[in-house]
Amino acid sequence: MTTDIPTIAVTMGDGAGIGPEVIVGALLEEDIHHRCRPVVIGDRDRLAQAAHITGAQVDIVALDHPHQATAVPGRVNVLDLALLPADLPWGRVSAAAGEAAYHYVRRASELALAGQVQGICTAPLNKEALHASGHVFPGHTELLAQLTGTAEVSMMLSTPTIKVIHVTTHLGLLEAVARIEPGLVARTVRRGHAALRGAGVPHPRIGVCGINPHAGENGLFGHGEERAKIDPAIATLK
Repeated sequence: MTTDIPTIAVTMGDGAGIGPEVIVGALLEEDIHHRCRPVVIGDRDRLAQAAHITGAQVDIVALDHPHQATAVPGRVNVLDLALLPADLPWGRVSAAAGEAAYHYVRRASELALAGQVQGICTAPLNKEALHASGHVFPGHTELLAQLTGTAEVSMMLSTPTIKVIHVTTHLGLLEAVARIEPGLVARTVRRGHAALRGAGVPHPRIGVCGINPHAGENGLFGHGEERAKIDPAIATLK
């Protein structure tokens, strides 16, 4: 077994949604097992149902601890929390599925903070189901922030050539514009800079988007949002 690859916790997401079938299909890809040891945090029986529905030929193995995981094509390692009812319907909002999805992320976070996994990959949540279970979070970003005791976080979208970090996340457009202020812009840029340095980019090149079309065109669009909310942050960061 390869020992120098990371162990990644894969949260199963909403058990009534696409998470189980996406995970089963993705973990059939042989290349994944050369890159990491994936361990699903979820329900073994639900993954088996998804494999049966999709016709996937996989060996779903329940583990007691992530260190038992092996990177073998055709094998799905799972820490079985056994939280879902056997007759949970597919494609319907379910508080039970929302509750389970919360605990998958909670357990994955605990493993990551303890150094027992080196990263987390999340299958989709259903926000309505999550809220129905009493866990009122807009999405994974805010949930992970609470679970890790982080006061302020940013979401970054990443490709090999470009990264995009959001100043606001999971807000309606009007609320997002109201929330933006120079301090938040500056802190977001600094987080992005630190993340890029940590990822091996010694001298990050960072561009900051405006709020209005053409960044306001010196007052032609909007009501001076760039001048009030963006420009002071740029001056501070320079």
